[in-house]
Amino acid sequence: MRLTPTERPSRREAEVLALLGLRLSNAEIAERLFISVRTVESHVSSLLRKYGAADRFDLAAFAQPSPDGATAAGELAGLPDSRTAFVGRERERDAVLAALRHNRLVTLVGPGGIGKTRLACVVGAAAAPAFPLGGAFVDLVPVRDGFVAQAVAAALGVTEQAQQPLAAAITDRLGQGPTLLVLDNCEHLLDPVAGFVERILSACPDATVLATSRERLAVPGEQIIPVAALPPETDAVALFQDRARAADPHFSADPAVVAELCARLDGMPLAIELAAARSASLGAAGLLAALDDALRLLSGGRGADRRHRSLRAVIGWSHDLLDDEERALFRRLAVFVGSFDLAAAVAVSQAAGHGTVADLLGRLADKSLVVHQRGAVSRWRLLETVRAFAAEQLTAVGEEPALRERHVRWAAATAAGLQRRLADRPREHPRTGEQSSPVNHCGDEFLAVADDLRAALANCPPGPSPLAHQLADALGHIAYAHRFLLEAADHFERAAAHAPGPDAAAQDLRHAADCLLVATNSSPRPFRQLLAAAEQAGAAGDGDARSIALARAVELANRFNSAPGAEIPQQRLRDLLDQAVAAGAPHRPAVAAGLALARAWTAGGQWRDPDPDLAAAAVAAARTANDTVLVSAALEAVSAAASRRGRLREAHRVAGERLALLPTLPRDDPYAGPEIVDALHMGVTYAIAAGDLPAALAAAERVQRDDLLSNHPYASASKLIPALALTGRFREAVRHADATWAGWQRAGSRPAPWLSPIILAAALAYGLLGDSASFGRWRNRGLQVTGLAEAEHLPSLVPFLAFVDARVAVHTGQLGEAAALTKRAFGDYPQSRYEPYARAAAAELAVVAGLPDAAERLATAAPAGAENDWAAACLARATGRLHGDEDALAASVEAWRRTGARFERACTLLLLPARAAEGRAELAELTGR
Repeated sequence: MRLTPTERPSRREAEVLALLGLRLSNAEIAERLFISVRTVESHVSSLLRKYGAADRFDLAAFAQPSPDGATAAGELAGLPDSRTAFVGRERERDAVLAALRHNRLVTLVGPGGIGKTRLACVVGAAAAPAFPLGGAFVDLVPVRDGFVAQAVAAALGVTEQAQQPLAAAITDRLGQGPTLLVLDNCEHLLDPVAGFVERILSACPDATVLATSRERLAVPGEQIIPVAALPPETDAVALFQDRARAADPHFSADPAVVAELCARLDGMPLAIELAAARSASLGAAGLLAALDDALRLLSGGRGADRRHRSLRAVIGWSHDLLDDEERALFRRLAVFVGSFDLAAAVAVSQAAGHGTVADLLGRLADKSLVVHQRGAVSRWRLLETVRAFAAEQLTAVGEEPALRERHVRWAAATAAGLQRRLADRPREHPRTGEQSSPVNHCGDEFLAVADDLRAALANCPPGPSPLAHQLADALGHIAYAHRFLLEAADHFERAAAHAPGPDAAAQDLRHAADCLLVATNSSPRPFRQLLAAAEQAGAAGDGDARSIALARAVELANRFNSAPGAEIPQQRLRDLLDQAVAAGAPHRPAVAAGLALARAWTAGGQWRDPDPDLAAAAVAAARTANDTVLVSAALEAVSAAASRRGRLREAHRVAGERLALLPTLPRDDPYAGPEIVDALHMGVTYAIAAGDLPAALAAAERVQRDDLLSNHPYASASKLIPALALTGRFREAVRHADATWAGWQRAGSRPAPWLSPIILAAALAYGLLGDSASFGRWRNRGLQVTGLAEAEHLPSLVPFLAFVDARVAVHTGQLGEAAALTKRAFGDYPQSRYEPYARAAAAELAVVAGLPDAAERLATAAPAGAENDWAAACLARATGRLHGDEDALAASVEAWRRTGARFERACTLLLLPARAAEGRAELAELTGR
């Protein structure tokens, strides 16, 4: 089947198609590409339509190697479509392709207008088959310092995730296999681009970078390829004739005259194209005569300087031939750093209307001074060399200040419109109710103008300004909706600096704190922002807002993660709570709810130790205030209090109430973000703690579908591993573990103690599969991710490690350390969610090893079964083993069935002679043996 251009799959669809060719399931494709399963399903549906395939198996055939051995090529996202022929440069193209085969960083270096971008595009298209996981072409012309990562992420289609910086999302995408990143026009961002490229090359061993710049990047290992002018007698003449015939199909000229003209233009491709655009009216001889005065500027020049002045002379000459209306629009378009549509051009032009501006744009495009980018919505742009000239003209006539103001007004209005459309978009799938990703709705529209919106805000002078505040605030909301979380926080901080009054500044700082909390899950920096918000609210005379901000600061300081040694003293939190009580009117529901929540989290006098009674009161207060976000936060206080006191089933039940609230929380409001992320994470955590494995799997799959979490390089996939291992789905568990480990390493291998039980669950899977070498390796990895030498240095980890060791010892029959393992499992580990697993598995180990205190251990572990389904089933089996009680063993079989633990059920069946064959068959299915 031959695809027409309108049926060509997108970059992401091509990646999905390639993985379909490997016979991966939708879930496996989602894991590999770090997108949601629902998004994969959408891409598969689109591919079925485009290829006319009956099903996914027919579709997979299109991804298979062709008979001649060629494989499907990768695709570079964002690679510009060329509408003109590529003339000459075959030798340079082949040289760059050869360099890419042997070097991971190749930089095309040459002056502006020499043709670096066009050469990079041709090379990128030709090199794509060598990079099966694709990559991206990124135009850095409109990008400002500090936004290189955003530009690359937008091209790659990745977003920032909760607790995952944007740079980590990029390295995770590029680190999955052979990829090519083309960075075009790096010269104005040499230092940030060099640092970015070094990080990519270090973290992504299979990634290759092709850059274009007027200067080298000076990165170790960089291969420089100079891009020279076209030979005037050959390629330059061919280029002129090709472009001249595009302007006038009947063009003809004396080749000697054309060669002379190209020589006078020093073989500069852009200068030649600009001149050729005038050939229809002047002819080659007329062009040569008309350019004579302008080209006199070249006298005495040589080399690159001569070529630069040659290009400038042609641009100046082309500009001088414009009429007054054309000149006015041309220079005013210089305020745009990126592309623009007709409405944007009208907004800054002060021309008569859309028709006039459209006509002027067409005339400028005909003269090659403006590039027309055709698409669903027509856009135009100025090449950077041409834009620099236009900007000089704007300054020369004294219009720059006025045009900057118009640009800001256009940006503010555009951002406000984007924000309104985000608010109006559907938030749930009409059938499944799943939360939708904003990028799927408005992403292209935002990304088309993002650089100009950012530039307009950067050009706003400091100090209060309603217009700048409107722009910054809207940009904060848009960036958050598109999951540029840290950028959103920066915009809200900028909005506070531009706020017309302290009341608006207080709200902006609250938003900044929420964005930071979603992005980092760490309390110190959001805590400081909330204190600043309280100060601004106080300056505005709004005691209620001050009270709410202070109460929120107290709550998050005792609730969310904090770096060791950075926890805020409890006495200071109590003082802040007193200030919050004094500032607000407690009879107002919003104030009362905030204060109740802060009291609940503070009463225990230590981090994450809420008072259960006060937590229940906070739930009631939040419901009175009709604030779903506060209701969710208060429910977490109830769960945390229950978990700390060993009431794991209660903690799990209440966590389920939080999950049920998620569809009601606004996805694009930073206020709700921390609750969405925390509810999803804790939903899995408490389900595992209670041994409810079906609920844990469902919650973990929900994490993978949520756009705030699903693309994290290891956090989202990791949530599945314990439940998969505990249910006996070992192959899936270790596959996810491999992806999690690789993602953790790509992200920098920073200590992540929370990841340790997840890695140890992979060790459990290998141990129960009988792979002792892999068991030992993953057990060591479970300690490695903590950054600590011994498990005892992290008491909360010991119970899960003891559980894994005890369960594997029972299964393998290696009982020499049974007494020591049992003693360790029954140690004092207050507030550990994994204690039921450790005690139940160790009690069974004591029985199997024939330890004299086995019955006592069973009795001591009995309360664990009351709070954990897995532990209850394990203790029933241990009891049956101890007493030879087949009824207890049968009850254990049924308990394992209810909790979905097929491997444990099969192991228990082996203990029942009448059903042992059934157990052996199930074990063979699960383990492949």
